[in-house]
Amino acid sequence: MKLSFHGADRSVTGSCHLVECAGKRILIDCGLHQGSRELDEENAGPFGFDAAGINYVLLTHAHLDHCGRLPLLAKRGFRGEIITTSASRELARLIMLDAAHQQEEDVRYRARRAGHDGASRDKNEPLYSTLDALNCLDYFGRTATYAQVIEVAADVRATFIDAGHILGSACIFLELEEHSHSTSVLFSGDLGSAGRVLLRSPAKPPHAENVVMETTYGDRLHKELGPSIDELYEAITETFKRGGNVIIPTFALERAQELLFYLSEGVAQGRLTKSTQVYLDSPMAISATEIFRHHPECFEPATAKLFQEGHDPLTLPGLHFTRETAESVAINSVPGGAIIMAGSGMCTGGRVRHHLQHNLGREDSSIVFVGYAAIGTLARQIIDGAKQVNIFGENIPVRARIYTINGFSAHADQAELLAWQKQTGAKRTFLVHGEEDIMRQFAAHLADTRVEMPGPNQVFEL
Repeated sequence: MKLSFHGADRSVTGSCHLVECAGKRILIDCGLHQGSRELDEENAGPFGFDAAGINYVLLTHAHLDHCGRLPLLAKRGFRGEIITTSASRELARLIMLDAAHQQEEDVRYRARRAGHDGASRDKNEPLYSTLDALNCLDYFGRTATYAQVIEVAADVRATFIDAGHILGSACIFLELEEHSHSTSVLFSGDLGSAGRVLLRSPAKPPHAENVVMETTYGDRLHKELGPSIDELYEAITETFKRGGNVIIPTFALERAQELLFYLSEGVAQGRLTKSTQVYLDSPMAISATEIFRHHPECFEPATAKLFQEGHDPLTLPGLHFTRETAESVAINSVPGGAIIMAGSGMCTGGRVRHHLQHNLGREDSSIVFVGYAAIGTLARQIIDGAKQVNIFGENIPVRARIYTINGFSAHADQAELLAWQKQTGAKRTFLVHGEEDIMRQFAAHLADTRVEMPGPNQVFEL
């Protein structure tokens, strides 16, 4: 039995781990590396394994950095079965098709800018096409239900456990047997933070001999949620007093829906005016919001009850869904008093870049970051205090007021990660999905376990 690592190894994105047992090769996630041109090149490089040799993919959740290379896996020969929860299946379809579309658009944009003449065709093709993403959907097979054991193959059993991160997210517990040897491996996926308004808190993990766990926020504690909500309302109110707009780079899954909940609550409580205009300028976030309503099995009980009683907590009087490009462009003519939520959350693509182009240089506007920003992303540059940034080839001065509100994180913080790991009783703990210095800080807090920090393509015997 072997465990190897092919993504999110001493880095934050691109989760991809391979288990070999009883003649089967089982991939846990196959995500995109996000952040810089070097990572774009890494996405296009070899997986570190033969795609055609993979028998199964177990998908923890539908974020792009966990599912975003599945179409490429199929394009390169994967013909096995993808197993995940019902909600993750729906969301992954949305995410992968959107990613393919964005790649195709980027290629067309670069070709127009370069006066493309066909000479460098290989460098001007998307990682995968919309057709590749559609073909990948054919390999989604059995649906996992939380806490129910799936016989993946002979001598390989998997249990999906609610991770409380985004809709449908799961930790995956593998029970493995080969010849006379048996062991267990628990993959955290991304762990959520307890006490959120929409989704249930992460379920208690089972005991496992080996644990592969994320360390995204392994060096810090989150702000309390209450003060973070207060800070959000204050940022909005102060910006409107100045006559500007509030731009919120928004992750389409979970974060957008949670923000809609709090904005709706703010209006209901009189902390935001009833005339507040909110633009959800993200076709993917709009579709994800619709998918949310299909899956009450993932909701925190009080929120599930609201939906059951016909009260939709994800809507408010001044909410506008803008799917069409023309509608998105029209928002730029709004001089002030608008909350504009658009993807991507790290500002690596999507419509938010257009809104930043129009608002970053305005002293009366504000940019409110409510999620993680990886090194190399436009969001991280702005958060780190850049005086100007380049957007669509134009140098834009940063004059808007910048807010970073950490209490909305969908990730567990250091204390929650440590508590989760301790509950597993793991003899061996593999740290992934975090910046290397943060991993080292987190590792220093671990006791009674052998700690590993895998490098790219590193293989371990189980």
